[in-house]
Amino acid sequence: MTDRRGHFISLEGGEGAGKSTLLAGLRAHIAGQGIELVQTREPGGTPVGEAVRAIVLDPHARAMAAETELLLMFASRAQLVRETIAPALAAGRWVLCDRYVDASYAYQGAGRGQPLERIAELERWACAGLAPDLTLLLDLPVATGRARAAGRGEADRIETEADAFFERVRASYRARAAAEPRRFRLIDAGQSAEAVLQAAIAALAPLLAGHAA
Repeated sequence: MTDRRGHFISLEGGEGAGKSTLLAGLRAHIAGQGIELVQTREPGGTPVGEAVRAIVLDPHARAMAAETELLLMFASRAQLVRETIAPALAAGRWVLCDRYVDASYAYQGAGRGQPLERIAELERWACAGLAPDLTLLLDLPVATGRARAAGRGEADRIETEADAFFERVRASYRARAAAEPRRFRLIDAGQSAEAVLQAAIAALAPLLAGHAA
């Protein structure tokens, strides 16, 4: 154990933004600094969460209500916080998470029309006050992202939504980034994968400097 809390970094973005590629590059970079890192994802990241993920993304579950989707996302998140994220941070490890609460404001809030105050109340209850130190938002026009994602195989339940849904998601993400400039770093995901990685590494620099101090 250590008396130094780890750092919590989340990655957000729409479909086809390149989160998986960036996660691999960031993981290698952070580990190269001698930092013990836990990588996880939402929904999922725990046995319970992965079972929830299979339900949420099942392309055959077309009748799922928006309220059900929202509650399932927070059920997975509550488990992830308690089983993985909070213990890792307390032990001084860094956590790199593919999506977190901002995704619910974007997808279930803006996308599905769920009230933001309802999401905020679920956040207070499920997340126990745990928020990222840094959120990297990969921003890309919807048409570009969907064209990229089209070659990845069968679409999941959320990926089958219409462009208007993803336009609302993107607008929500951008609005949240503008409202919280100290936490968010907006990265142009239309750049090369290497340029995106370098922008993300630059955003990490203050956290890495604090770790080395």
